[in-house]
Amino acid sequence: MHRYALIPVLALAACSQPETSEPELAAPEPPVTSAAPEAAAPVLPELTQVWVAAGLSSPEGVATADGVLYISNVAGEGGAKDGEGWISRLSMDGEILEEKWVEGLNAPKGLGIRDGKLFVSDYDAYHVIDLASGEIENTYPVEGAGFLNDIAVWQGGVYLSDSGSARIFQIDVNGYKEWLADERLGGVNGLWPDGDRLLIATMSSGSLYETMGARDLTEIATGMDNADGIAVLDDGSYLVSSWPGQIWHVSTDGETTELHNTVDVPVYQNDLTRIGDMIIVPNWQPGTVTAWRIGD
Repeated sequence: MHRYALIPVLALAACSQPETSEPELAAPEPPVTSAAPEAAAPVLPELTQVWVAAGLSSPEGVATADGVLYISNVAGEGGAKDGEGWISRLSMDGEILEEKWVEGLNAPKGLGIRDGKLFVSDYDAYHVIDLASGEIENTYPVEGAGFLNDIAVWQGGVYLSDSGSARIFQIDVNGYKEWLADERLGGVNGLWPDGDRLLIATMSSGSLYETMGARDLTEIATGMDNADGIAVLDDGSYLVSSWPGQIWHVSTDGETTELHNTVDVPVYQNDLTRIGDMIIVPNWQPGTVTAWRIGD
């Protein structure tokens, strides 16, 4: 508020009013400004290495049941139909229980378990393996498949990504059907179930997406080229691996931060998978599986 100086005025009979100066205006107070609050930095998780299992051959995918880790071994080339691939069984402590539990596969990658069956993606087909016997019960070639990759069990169904055709299939013990096709899914790779969402990682744009169903696709974050595995942390943030050797943290508002980089070593970071408070990561090169414990 402005203040004015008050000057007394005397009324004199038969006299004119004395001259007075204009009222003096007080100097205005400077406006109060405040700096915009800085956005809080995301709280980054701490990954502590627990064990490394060596002696595998181009390991890529992970699934678990009854305290056993199932690990796919491509063994030969990632796109070769050479019959050289197999599935290994490891303990949760990293001990190799059975190096070649199921053999004679081509380029096995993604794994998923439902109702006692192990579903295995194998370049242009998928297998259904009985967990109890280790027998391959069925193999289904997928028409038009370009590079079948990851598998996730979500809301009672089994879903399979095709990196070569930007599609996701729904599969079961009897066959398959196309479930989602979208040009944004170029190089689609990792799939991960999270309640009513299916999380999807793509290699071409390095994006993390979520979908609630076959006609819904929302980008959460991007810029993680060659994105592969996905984990959801307790605070709602994410870990995403990029297979050439990076592990990223993605905050709940989509901010990405590199946590780990082994590109130059090289140690690949493939199908990053959360199991309890552990993160299990197959390393195609140099043929290892690494277990990390999640901390704050």
